[in-house]
Amino acid sequence: MIERLRGLIVSVQAPGSLLDTPATIALLARVAEANGASGVRVQGGATIGAVKRAVTVPVIGLVKRAYDGFSPYITPSLREVAEIAAAGADIIAFDATARPRPGSLDVADLIVAIHDRGALAMADCSSAADGVAAAGAGADLLATTLCGYTEETEGLALPALGVLRELARTGRPAIAEGGVATPADVAAAVAAGAHAVVVGTAITNVDVLVRRFAASIPT
Repeated sequence: MIERLRGLIVSVQAPGSLLDTPATIALLARVAEANGASGVRVQGGATIGAVKRAVTVPVIGLVKRAYDGFSPYITPSLREVAEIAAAGADIIAFDATARPRPGSLDVADLIVAIHDRGALAMADCSSAADGVAAAGAGADLLATTLCGYTEETEGLALPALGVLRELARTGRPAIAEGGVATPADVAAAVAAGAHAVVVGTAITNVDVLVRRFAASIPT
């Protein structure tokens, strides 16, 4: 499964968009697979299920859910792990920062729960320290997803190639995610040790892309 994931992962998410229906996201995932994606990253139980039925490449699933008083929102509790596993995801992505999460769970608890449900655990990290801790707790893949999105890493230049290099040094497959906007960024991430590279907005966020072009028209 991990070797199959090597290459380009397309994050097929469309929050707040007219595209955000399970059938549409599944179609976009099929397009990604047909054009060379080695995996897809998808949010939400119903959507994960639709995508899993539509593609043959590995499906990375997550559920974004906010809990009052807690910062983590990417698969922050066992509730989300259960939803994602039930939907059939091959890999479950989760917030691997050291920040408090609901139920007083830690990273190791989430990894055990993910493995118990037969899925691989993808640690969404904000720093090299997060990655080292997640690897020690048994995470199967380490991603730079949360670099620049925590209080400690705010303002970090993306893609976070320095953090990526540190994650690769753990011996676990390192995934570049966040701020990958061009093919040159993908090449740079691979050169820095990425096992796979996640691209989202630059490929699938039609709303953002249209707004960018529309904003260039003089008014």
